Amino acid sequence: MKVLIPAYEPTKKMLVLIQQIQNETNYQILIIDDGSGEKYQEIFHQAQEFGCIVLKHFCNKGKGEALKTGFAYLLSQKENDAVVCADCDGQHHIEDIIKVANAIEQNKNQIVLGTRRFKGKVPFKSRFGNTITAWTFALFTGKKIADTQTGLRGYPCSMLKWLCSVEGSRFEYEFNLLMSAIDFKYEIKQIPILTIYDNNNRGTHFRPVVDSARIYWILLKFCTASSISAVLDFSLLFTFKTLTESLLFGVVVARIVSSVLNYYLNKKMVFKVKDISLTQSAPKYFGLVLVIMIANYLLLSLLVQEAHIPVIAAKILTELILFNVSYIIQKRFIFKKEKFI
Repeated sequence: MKVLIPAYEPTKKMLVLIQQIQNETNYQILIIDDGSGEKYQEIFHQAQEFGCIVLKHFCNKGKGEALKTGFAYLLSQKENDAVVCADCDGQHHIEDIIKVANAIEQNKNQIVLGTRRFKGKVPFKSRFGNTITAWTFALFTGKKIADTQTGLRGYPCSMLKWLCSVEGSRFEYEFNLLMSAIDFKYEIKQIPILTIYDNNNRGTHFRPVVDSARIYWILLKFCTASSISAVLDFSLLFTFKTLTESLLFGVVVARIVSSVLNYYLNKKMVFKVKDISLTQSAPKYFGLVLVIMIANYLLLSLLVQEAHIPVIAAKILTELILFNVSYIIQKRFIFKKEKFI
């Protein structure tokens, strides 16, 4: 069993964690110094003296890159052991690390998450951030993950190549990983762990605004692409309606052009799929466009005529529902990437 610890400006808590792991287990420990600087080298030197392997980034690249450096190293060593990832800031109890390791040993075809319970005195930004990401994850995948931001995770060695391929350099990497795992139909096992927040979690390097934006980046890109296409659709509708005085012609032409733009943006910029040809994805995408158009009309009619909801409110509700449906279908079926194992 390997334990991978990404570390940026660690305190002596990391050394305590290392000693606990070594006292309780025979796990090999791999540490990634993510550009911590000269001030912290003594801690890393002590870790090496304890028998840990220490790899170094000469500048800070982010937690995601640190994890991928560790995964790439293990892949290059042709390791057959599973790997448990743990944070360096003292949030993970040794018993929980062992619990995750044992779960991976029992089933080497799944991802194991150590999920915090968020009970008691939990810092607001930690509770709020996880609530939002968990809700967003469930909304767009249909799967419920209690703790999407946990740093205590276990992976079988067969997933190392895939782990290196997941997008993201910083804290968004772990969220992207879970989203990708759902796409590739990897099983996810959740086991409860202790929630430890020392000094109100002030040791964390998580930046609520910047790192949250990174986590939701793919969703923001999807929203942006949809908004750009919607503006083009409205502009073309207005232009062709004025020039031809035909509403039907304006609607059809505007929707065709805006749909082509939206397809291109989603394929190239949002989902970034290179191994899916035009003939594979385009018929599915434009079939979805047709279905969404029909569903839009039927759902809007139902809300207005049967539920007696005002048109504007009904339109907003309809667009929100179909927006989520469209995202899920595009991500999981139209622009789905190939599985690694």
